[in-house]
Amino acid sequence: MLSFSVTEEQAQLVSAVRRFTKERIVPVAAACDEEESFPHDVYKEAFELGLVAPVIPAEYGGMGANELDHVLIAEELAYGCTGIQTSIGCSTLAAMPLLLGGNEEQKKKYLGQLTGEASYASYAITEPGAGSDAAAIVTRAVQHGDDWVLNGQKIYITNGSWASWYVVFATVDPSRRHKGIMAFIVDRDTPGVSVGKKEKKLGQRASDTATIIFEDVKVPKANVLAGEGDGFKLAMKTFDRTRPDIGAAACGLMRRALDESLGYARERKTFGVPIGQHQMVQRMLADMAISYEATRLLVHKAAWMIDEGHTSAAVASYSKAFGADSAMQVAVDAVQVFGGAGFMREYPVEKLMRDAKILQIYEGTSQIQRMVIARRLLAEGL
Repeated sequence: MLSFSVTEEQAQLVSAVRRFTKERIVPVAAACDEEESFPHDVYKEAFELGLVAPVIPAEYGGMGANELDHVLIAEELAYGCTGIQTSIGCSTLAAMPLLLGGNEEQKKKYLGQLTGEASYASYAITEPGAGSDAAAIVTRAVQHGDDWVLNGQKIYITNGSWASWYVVFATVDPSRRHKGIMAFIVDRDTPGVSVGKKEKKLGQRASDTATIIFEDVKVPKANVLAGEGDGFKLAMKTFDRTRPDIGAAACGLMRRALDESLGYARERKTFGVPIGQHQMVQRMLADMAISYEATRLLVHKAAWMIDEGHTSAAVASYSKAFGADSAMQVAVDAVQVFGGAGFMREYPVEKLMRDAKILQIYEGTSQIQRMVIARRLLAEGL
C-alpha cells in the first residue's frame, strides 16, 4: 500500500539528527562560512552518532542504513549548513564505489577505516579538462608488473586535504575515453600523492575543496577497484546512488530558507502591517513550500526505488535537477523577502543563496541531469 509516512525508527532518527543540527551545526555555521573552516569536532560527534557514511553495512562496522534513512539524515544536516553536510556526506560518496564494486578485502579494509574512527575519504574524478565530460579524464594509469602507476591531478575534490584515502579514476589511454577508464583506491600516505591548493569558494565555504596531485604514484594490484572500461560504469552507478542525496540537501536548504522567511515575514512591517500580509510576499512563501514538498517527494521516491532494487537513474536525476534548481530559486526568493536586510551577512539567507548554487553544479550539472533524463526517455519512454 502506498504510504507517505516514515517508520517509528525513522521518526526517532530524524528527531535525533534535527536536535544535533540545532545544537551543534546551526550555532557554528556562520562562523565556519566566514572563516572558511570546518568544525572537525562536529564531524567527530556526527561520526559517534553514526551519521558519517550510515549506509555502510553492519558487517563493516556501519549503521546499515537504507537510502531513505540516508536522505532523511542529509536533509536534517543540510538545514544547518550544506557546506558542513557536504563534508559529512562525502564519506558516503567515497564509500559507494566500494559498496557497488569492491571485493571483500577492500570493503573490510577501507570501509572499516571509515567506521573505525572519525576519518575522511574522497571521490576523485574531476580534472581541469574533465568536468561534465567525465570520459575526458587524462590522469594516466600505466601497469608496471603487478602494480599500476598513476600520474595526473584531480581538482575540486571535497575533503581532499583531509582524506585518508581516495577513490581515483584514471585512464590507460585518453583516446579510448570511457572504455579506458579504471578505478583505484589510493592511500593518502602513498609516495607521490600531494595536496595542492585549497579552493576559495562562493558558497559552502565550510567544506574543504582541494586539488590532489599524483606523481608516479604506485598502486598495488589489490587496490584496483574497477578494470578498463568498468571504471566509468562504476562512476556513473555511484552517481545514480548519490544524486538523491543532493536533492535531500536541497530540501534542507529550502526548509531553512522558508523558516527564516516566515519568521521575518511575521515580524517585519511595511505600510503598517507585517510583510507576510502582502500578497506578493505570500506568493513567494507559497512557492517555497511547494518547491520543498515537490522535491521531497521526488527524493523519497528515488530513495525508495534504490531500496527496492529498481533502476533509478532517471528518477535520481529528477530529484537532483529539480531539487537543485528549486533550492536556488527558493534561496533567491528568501533574500527578496528580507529585502535589503537579505543582502547583509547579518542574516542567514545570503549564505543560503551562495550555498545553493553548487547544488546545480556538482555530481552532474542541472543540464547534464536533463541529458540523462532525455536519453532515458528516448530509449524507454516515461
